[in-house]
Amino acid sequence: MARPKKDQPTDAELQILQILWDAQRPFSVREVMEQLNDRGGSERAYTTVMTLMDTMAKKGLVTRQPEGRAFLYEPSRPREHTLESLTSDLLQRAFEGNASLLVANLLAGAKPTPDELSLIQKTIREYKRTQLADEPAPGRP
Repeated sequence: MARPKKDQPTDAELQILQILWDAQRPFSVREVMEQLNDRGGSERAYTTVMTLMDTMAKKGLVTRQPEGRAFLYEPSRPREHTLESLTSDLLQRAFEGNASLLVANLLAGAKPTPDELSLIQKTIREYKRTQLADEPAPGRP
């Protein structure tokens, strides 16, 4: 399988982005490392997290500002933009652009609760309403 595009975050980078999005403020490498280690999984060393965040800055996933001898990092794009980009990439690579096939597989794998299904249906209704409002009337450009 093809590797994700370079501007797409890896799994480890996505974990860091989720921490930064949840924090809603710039974080130092040490703060990110502590959050990663608090969330479980394997313990990560400071230098590992620092290298990963430096790579993320070079990829344009995060921005950084100097703060004393360290840097403070924050996401360069909102969560919604990144998730939309990841979903679009998956849609094209795995489902050849077939949105209904993606949704069918998502539902089969996620097994949503009745409340989640209601929310999904509401989202579809809202999407239809906004799409119809954006379409020009017949005979108009």
